[in-house]
Amino acid sequence: MASAYMHTLAEIRDNLAKGAIRPSEVLDSCLTRLAQTEPRIHACITVCAEEARKRAAVLEAEGPSDPPGALWGVPLAVKDVLCTRGIRTTAASRILENFVPPYDAFAVERLKVAGAVIIAKTNLDEFAMGSSTEFSAFGNTANPWDISRVPGGSSGGSAASVVAGQCFGALGTDTGGSIRQPAGLCGCVGIKPTYGRVSRYGAIAYGSSFDQIGPLARTVRDCALLLSVIAGHDPRDATSRDAPVEDYTAAAGRVGLRGVTLGLPVEYWAEGLSAETEKVCRAAVETAAGLGAEIREVSLPALPYGIAAYYILATAEASTNLARYDGMRFGLRVPGGDLTETYAASRAKGFGEEVQRRILLGTYALSSGYYDAYYTKAAKVRRIIAGEFAKALERCDALLAPVSPVVAWKPGSLPDPLSLYKMDILTIGLNLAGLPGLSLPAGLGGESGMPVGLQIFGRAFDEAGIIGIASALEAALPALGEPEDVSDAGFN
Repeated sequence: MASAYMHTLAEIRDNLAKGAIRPSEVLDSCLTRLAQTEPRIHACITVCAEEARKRAAVLEAEGPSDPPGALWGVPLAVKDVLCTRGIRTTAASRILENFVPPYDAFAVERLKVAGAVIIAKTNLDEFAMGSSTEFSAFGNTANPWDISRVPGGSSGGSAASVVAGQCFGALGTDTGGSIRQPAGLCGCVGIKPTYGRVSRYGAIAYGSSFDQIGPLARTVRDCALLLSVIAGHDPRDATSRDAPVEDYTAAAGRVGLRGVTLGLPVEYWAEGLSAETEKVCRAAVETAAGLGAEIREVSLPALPYGIAAYYILATAEASTNLARYDGMRFGLRVPGGDLTETYAASRAKGFGEEVQRRILLGTYALSSGYYDAYYTKAAKVRRIIAGEFAKALERCDALLAPVSPVVAWKPGSLPDPLSLYKMDILTIGLNLAGLPGLSLPAGLGGESGMPVGLQIFGRAFDEAGIIGIASALEAALPALGEPEDVSDAGFN
């Protein structure tokens, strides 16, 4: 069999279903590829080789059902913020370094029911707090296109694993752009579903009103297939929406964009974009117009306040969610002279610097005397931004914007945490509004040779709509090719 990265998820799924290849053969190919590439990119925290081999053997012994499961025998990776029964789940934090959940997250359950084989738990910024996968307690992840650069974050491990050919797809979480941004910087497809489309049950929380689980894969069709599996209502999650789930793979067959109106929010195309990012994304817009789409400008006037609103609200929720990690019930415990000292010592040693920073920011925003001044105002801004998105999408079928103002940067090159937070300026608006978005590779930057991503924003629960638009664009845009830093030539 050719190397794993030469095939799409859909191709492998079809070959497995036809019996042209066995699950153990596919798994061995992925484990070989993982062993080759992992020393360079460090995409994974835990490689589940033994568990995966047992799973593949069981699948082979049972044979595919009739019809076969949608992901029967397909090796996939899962961000290490999603609980996996019997396999440690760390959230890339020392405080959960040895935590082994007794249950699976809803999305992981769905993957298993569909016949998937979980091959690895991928790296991330600790507790999903970061935009570069530099804040993991277990080391940085590198970008497969240039291992001297970051892959984005916080789902950087999932994006890097997919692009390096270690697996055929992966799950990530998107709180402020954490699926779309690494997908854009690494050159794969990533979907942030509508809030409530995929149950958050079993996902270790960062910001509960923002977090959403979604897929990353090499093609739009592959992402659509994964989303079709994990979407759906779950009574264990009070925020899970009981809404019909469409066949997203059917939407991925769209050809042309005639009759589609696409909006360009002027705030996303303002100053701050690098020249190569703007050039690639403008060319993608021209491609959409060439496919028959009508392009019109729209405005989201409150969007410039989104960064401030997001970091107040998200860190406030993080402060509350992470209060449970106190060294008493589970996770790391560092004994102290009394209860307060035990709390302080456990959290000081267990949490990294960036997590501590965000806890402090959130606690401050929620404290007496500051709640109304910060949190309440941020919540009002959130409602205004959501309203502006809804109004713009009344005039348009979808909105287009760059994913990141720049291509992937080098670790440690940003001067301060605020500079890193500003990198989320093009992604957080969608999370504030709770709407679906998709990141699509638009091309390579002319100066850097690094991937540039284009975002497609849609109406609530219209994942099928943005998948169809992305599919038509994907067929017309130039293919990125293979990243040289993890090509076979690099291992000869």
